[in-house]
Amino acid sequence: MKEIRRAENAGFCFGVKQAIEKAEKAAEQNPGEIYSMGSLIHNERVTRDLEKRGIRVIESLDEISAPGTVKDVPLRDATPKVIIRSHGEGRALYQKAEERGIVLIDATCPFVARIHHLVNDTDKQVVIVGDRNHPEVLGISGWCRKPAVIVSSYEEACEIPEDDLFVVTQTTIREQMLRDVLQALEEQGKNYQVNNTICNATSKRQESCEKLARESDLMIVVGGRNSSNTKKLYEISKKNCANSYFVENIEDLPLKEVAKCNRIGIAAGASTPECTIKEVIARMSDVTLENNELNMNDLMDEIEKSLRLPRGGEIVTGKVHQVTDKEVIVNLGCKKDGILPISEVSLEEGQTLADAFKVDDEIKAKVIKTDDGDGGILLSKKKLEISANWEEIVKALEDKTVLEVKVTRPVNGGVIAEYKEVSGFIPLSQLSDHYVENAEEFVGQTMEVRVSRVDQRRNRAVFSHKLFLNEEKDKLVAEIWENLNVDDVVEGTVMRFTDYGAFVDIGGIDGLLHISEISWGKLKHPQEVLSIGQKINVKVLSMNAEKGKISLGLKQNQPEPWSVIDENYQVGQVIEGKVVQIKDYGAFVELEPGLDGLVHISEVAHKRVGNINDELEIGQIVKAKILEIDKDRKRISLSIRETIEPPAEDEAQEAEATEE
Repeated sequence: MKEIRRAENAGFCFGVKQAIEKAEKAAEQNPGEIYSMGSLIHNERVTRDLEKRGIRVIESLDEISAPGTVKDVPLRDATPKVIIRSHGEGRALYQKAEERGIVLIDATCPFVARIHHLVNDTDKQVVIVGDRNHPEVLGISGWCRKPAVIVSSYEEACEIPEDDLFVVTQTTIREQMLRDVLQALEEQGKNYQVNNTICNATSKRQESCEKLARESDLMIVVGGRNSSNTKKLYEISKKNCANSYFVENIEDLPLKEVAKCNRIGIAAGASTPECTIKEVIARMSDVTLENNELNMNDLMDEIEKSLRLPRGGEIVTGKVHQVTDKEVIVNLGCKKDGILPISEVSLEEGQTLADAFKVDDEIKAKVIKTDDGDGGILLSKKKLEISANWEEIVKALEDKTVLEVKVTRPVNGGVIAEYKEVSGFIPLSQLSDHYVENAEEFVGQTMEVRVSRVDQRRNRAVFSHKLFLNEEKDKLVAEIWENLNVDDVVEGTVMRFTDYGAFVDIGGIDGLLHISEISWGKLKHPQEVLSIGQKINVKVLSMNAEKGKISLGLKQNQPEPWSVIDENYQVGQVIEGKVVQIKDYGAFVELEPGLDGLVHISEVAHKRVGNINDELEIGQIVKAKILEIDKDRKRISLSIRETIEPPAEDEAQEAEATEE
């Protein structure tokens, strides 16, 4: 019996469909000719149809020599209108169009436009995984802040000299190309951030093509000869079904080969119109009927039979017919019943199958085998749940959302962590935002992670707790910057010292407390008044968000001594202070940080002092009387002599004699 099957995902993708719709709408609404920057899609049939609607292909805006002409040919509409195809263009084209008054109709695929935003928002070295000559890759390059590195293989990735990389992908490449590049970066020890921007529709199209090719005797891949994604489908098909053919239209069909085969598969690229796919299927159906001499009723009967029996891996829906201690019998509406054994059901502790399932309940399950040995179809709820879990993981990777996992055991280089029914790997370097020596301490912990890599075919998922922690830290830092203002007083923790100051953590951001801003007095080192881990209240003096710098002050929390000197000091008052500086003419005594007074050499003692160093030394605590406060000149005159009892007359005479 001949069977023609079409891949689940074939034909126009969302981006191509949108581009065609925009082009057709533009042609309807504009009386003049419309121009496409390059072929709108890689399909000659579609290109010809668009030309009939008045849409002409140009390769450069320079072909529009002046407003109202193209290559000096007058236009019916004075304002040139150019469609940007789904592959997208670089920023330079938009700027040039604006300068020349050209109206752009942007049909860039939303998934491609997202890549443009990603590369334009990063200062890192962008690495594009894809074909360096493909228009999509050229467009992405045109949005990078500095020249991008373009690679398409493991070997090319090994030659990348830069570090701190930002990886994006052409939307239509195979996942294997990205895996090869990432493997090279890992082996080279590169720091990189990967953005898997392979279009989900592309992945699904390739997966469905691969699956169908494995089950077919002959594969027909329909699409334009210049279509990159159709070529990749053909490569996948050829790898899994040697009898594969690349056809652009029904004239290319290998009808003799079609007649020899029973199971025929059809796959189609993203730029292949539906009418072409249907024409190919219809022509092969005619050949099949002619060669097998079957009428339509016979064909429908055979199709119905094949649909009645589900294949391995399919998800089926049925009603519970019977529940036993060891299995659930499910009516699937076909010749065989489904058998759901207890081993393929996730039950809570103490729960039985009878607790979980009731007769006539409608359930979904995944087909493991079409024959369990006893004539039934073996089903699994666990594998269905695992499939759903994988979908959640893939979605978390695409949407950059957070999952909660539980660490179950250490392995070489990291740990195994479980997300529901799926086990993933967390490398040692991704367990924390600091160095981890022993992974054992994380076993049993539940942690939030970001998905960094998924290979569902090999049942591999890589998680990162470090990415989550860094993102949370970035959010906290952004929140601090948003809410912090100059002159705010905040609590901080002294983290480390330098000769010129101290770095203080104010809740996730380090600010510099310069040594001159610690005290109103003079310090040689911040360690004189501060200690590591000390909690202090600091004032925000200045902020530079662009450079990420914050300047802090501590002394500002206390009034400047001269501003309140009248409140604390009066002439005639006796103070106690520390000798901080000695000169030939006297000594400076610190009343408090930032406030020094001068003891003139004549005011040191009741006797004549020739060398002040004989009487005082740095650091000595002395008592002194305030003789004068000059607020205008910020000077204080002190006297130690006034605080000392004068010597007896005979002692004074003896002292004078000694001096003589």
